[in-house]
Amino acid sequence: MIKRLLIANRGEIAVRIIRTCGEMGIETVAVYSTADRDSLHVRLADQAVCIGPPPSAQSYLVRNNLIMAALNTGCEAVHPGVGFLSENAEFARMVRDRGLIFIGPDPEVIELLGDKVKARLTAKRFGLPVTPGTEGAVAGEDAAKKAAADLGYPVIIKAASGGGGKGMRIVRSPSELGSNLSLAKAEAEANFSDGSVYIERYLENPRHVELQIIAGSSVAVLGERDCSVQQNHQKLIEESPSPGVDLKMRKRMTRGAVKMFRELGYRGAGTIEFLVEGNSFYFMEVNARVQVEHPVSEMVSGTDIIRAQLLACTGNRTDEIKNPRLEGWAMECRINALSPGTVSRLEIPGGPGVRFDSFLYRGYAVLPYYDAMMAKLIVHAPDRERALRRMERALGELVIEGVKTNREQQLRIIKDPVFRSGNFGTSYYQNIEKETKHVE
Repeated sequence: MIKRLLIANRGEIAVRIIRTCGEMGIETVAVYSTADRDSLHVRLADQAVCIGPPPSAQSYLVRNNLIMAALNTGCEAVHPGVGFLSENAEFARMVRDRGLIFIGPDPEVIELLGDKVKARLTAKRFGLPVTPGTEGAVAGEDAAKKAAADLGYPVIIKAASGGGGKGMRIVRSPSELGSNLSLAKAEAEANFSDGSVYIERYLENPRHVELQIIAGSSVAVLGERDCSVQQNHQKLIEESPSPGVDLKMRKRMTRGAVKMFRELGYRGAGTIEFLVEGNSFYFMEVNARVQVEHPVSEMVSGTDIIRAQLLACTGNRTDEIKNPRLEGWAMECRINALSPGTVSRLEIPGGPGVRFDSFLYRGYAVLPYYDAMMAKLIVHAPDRERALRRMERALGELVIEGVKTNREQQLRIIKDPVFRSGNFGTSYYQNIEKETKHVE
């Protein structure tokens, strides 16, 4: 086992990794921008290194600074966390070339899966169904028009190297195609330095379901998560298991996913994502890293996914989680900042089956430089109905003052009869917003 690890990230995920490392006897080195000097992950780590000014492009995205911080502090490995450089094949390659261990899959695997077009072709090769779409990136407007006509409207344009809803446009008629194609290409170029896009048939209201994978000497699946509650393609609530996946579908998904991860020689934590419509499911993408929503899979499987990831990447060990038994129902609400400010009051929910992952403390200044997510409120209960009641109670106990948050938004969803019924897809929150505006 390694003795010292650099965490090339910030905020909640850095705190999460530090805590597991503490239990494993691994020393941690945090990195921080000048804006994060007083952050919780800096306080909790054994050492901390400043890597630049507040903008991510001058700090958390500067690969050489991160690697030098690791080498200068005697680290043996680098954990990329989520976001930033976590799926950057060149960073993983640079880490490996300097004699360090990258906590994630090999750069060649990241490269393959990071290109959504290549990933679709790979999934098809392993027998996973994919949404009807172009076999490769579309060359121009004429090719896009022909592809859209063949697929039938509506279609969705997606960035080949994209994620997080960036470089993505829904097109409902031929007259909308040209302008949306240009916008998607420009956004993809700006965010991923790659303007390539492809086109798929657009599914109006599918479920968004993903499998949590840990791979090394063997491949383990820690059940599925439902991430259908989204606002502007950003996840708000996740739960495990999914109300829309039965045993038969779960087995079909798992069979293809295990085969794909095994044949690719994947190592570490990863997520394979699907769109589910009725009794059919379609491969969407692979996230070659740990996910923000990993705690719900931890709760139902009794697995520390960060520990499993570290063991898989540093010793190729997955023996601790072979054939995990999944129990109960877990649910996670993302608590996002809607404004900057200083936390003047913080009351954290507690009680049986309640977990609060965050980097907040009273007096902490929430600044506008980074992702809006400040915390994750997670509950676990024997079944979905009790999980819903527990989440409603926990959200009612949560108090964050000094910063405007989305707590009320989350409470409204948890109380909503449609959400409680379990019968919803990715258009669910959009419909709630329309109803609210109509009432107002």
